[in-house]
Amino acid sequence: MVALSDYLTVGAILFGLSMAGIFINRKNVIILLMCIELMLLAVNINFIAFSYYLNDTAGQIFVFFILTVAAAEAAIGLAILVVLFRNRGTINVDDLGTLKG
Repeated sequence: MVALSDYLTVGAILFGLSMAGIFINRKNVIILLMCIELMLLAVNINFIAFSYYLNDTAGQIFVFFILTVAAAEAAIGLAILVVLFRNRGTINVDDLGTLKG
């Protein structure tokens, strides 16, 4: 049987990898979005693990809401990136800093 600490360890490793990805790679917007999605996945693993071990379905319901928000964020974020790439020709974060008013 897999213990609760095993799930929490996997969630912590995924969260740490996503934080490292955000701090190490600040150039590519797509990688940043992927790291945010990985962060949400780590939180979802923790919600599911606690929900299972506490015999409460509230954590699983929160996961559905988080997945909905993550899907909307990915769709809208990628649509914005496509428009920026068409207009600017790049998705480099340093080049997008010129959009400031």
